[in-house]
Amino acid sequence: MHPPADLVIRSRRVVLPDGMRPAAVRISDGLIASVDSYDDAQGGTVVDVGDAIVMPGLVDTHVHVNEPGRTEWEGWETATRAAAAGGVTTLIEMPLNSIPATTTVPALTAKVAEAWSKCSVDVGFWGGVVPGNASDLPALWEAGVFGFKCFLAPSGVDEFQHVTEADLRLAMPVLAQLGAPLLVHAELPAPLERAAASIAGMDPRSYATYVRSRPPEAEVEAIELVIRLCREFGTRVHLVHLAATNALPLLRDARAEGLPVTVETCPHYLHFADDDIAEGATEFKCAPPIRGRGNQQGLWDGLAAGDIDLVASDHSPCPPEMKARESGDWFAAWGGIASLQLGLPVMWSAAGERGMGPEHIARWMSAAPARLAGLQARKGAIAPGLDADLVVWDPDGQVRVSPEMLHHRHKLTPYAGGLFSGEVLATYVRGTRVYHRGRFAAAPAGRLLLRGDA
Repeated sequence: MHPPADLVIRSRRVVLPDGMRPAAVRISDGLIASVDSYDDAQGGTVVDVGDAIVMPGLVDTHVHVNEPGRTEWEGWETATRAAAAGGVTTLIEMPLNSIPATTTVPALTAKVAEAWSKCSVDVGFWGGVVPGNASDLPALWEAGVFGFKCFLAPSGVDEFQHVTEADLRLAMPVLAQLGAPLLVHAELPAPLERAAASIAGMDPRSYATYVRSRPPEAEVEAIELVIRLCREFGTRVHLVHLAATNALPLLRDARAEGLPVTVETCPHYLHFADDDIAEGATEFKCAPPIRGRGNQQGLWDGLAAGDIDLVASDHSPCPPEMKARESGDWFAAWGGIASLQLGLPVMWSAAGERGMGPEHIARWMSAAPARLAGLQARKGAIAPGLDADLVVWDPDGQVRVSPEMLHHRHKLTPYAGGLFSGEVLATYVRGTRVYHRGRFAAAPAGRLLLRGDA
């Protein structure tokens, strides 16, 4: 006898932990009650999506929503609608660029109050490590953040200062005792300062000038430092937005040694290369920068080999005027890629060309990020007892990126005009359909996630 179900979603292609096959997913009270054969779909409302792929909803663990304080850059309503339209059912929001930054419990409380009742998908929060707040970390952890983010080089905003080795030596033992992960923007100031001296007088509109200003050595030396401190303190470490493949041997060795180190990269590093980027095209600016075609292939090789654990968007939008498009000055422009809605089609188009399947996308963009946030018992897979977070998508459906189809607040993106495969048809959060073919649910159905909540 089957458990009772409110809804049954069935497809010829359901991505399950052990592979993709025909199946019927039975949903009750927002949870997956069972996964049955395709032909065994009686009970409850049955939605048959045919050959469309049913996959666990994406979990994006690197998103800047910026509310409160910089809501004109983005906001909970627009960001989470974009997430829903992109098949993202859970996002974990970064501690900057909101004001106040999430470095104390009152700041977290303010952010939660702003997000309440506005979210179309489930939302959790990272805390921040900044100089002088090591004593605040245990209370933030108890208040429900999923881990902590730091910068080793200037972040670009005054409220979130970067940390030095001395700061890390105060914070990392605290995090190790808590069992909390430390997410690291891994670029060191010294190589960046050396590079700045080397480009004096060069054209600020040239992308080659900008790339030269942030060399791979800045990433490699930062990762060497973090691994050394991880070895000393035993702190769980996660390297965000890896762009330089020069660092992969270090990471392989660290993990062979048994150190608790994980790493992500982003769709923009996997899709674009430096020769795609025109003079003054500052919508492409991010840090670390998009590097060469050989480096891009190295990142794909790292993903395929398991050296890179996951893919996250690093959605970091701003008002278009902050991108300095008129001057084309890379050094005057804000660095950040607007992409939250586009991760699935961008990744599928590139992965499919390389002979990889939907199972790879689910591993990199659902299961592994859920594990990073400690949400693997609730999110990231289609299995009984987990939240019924699902994305239904057509791998052959075409997506042409245009301003009118984007739902984040500002539409300037380097993906504009691109044609991708992998159209999101419907998104379900805990069994509620929050997006369907361009339309959203009448009321936001997302919940705020705090670590430790049932």
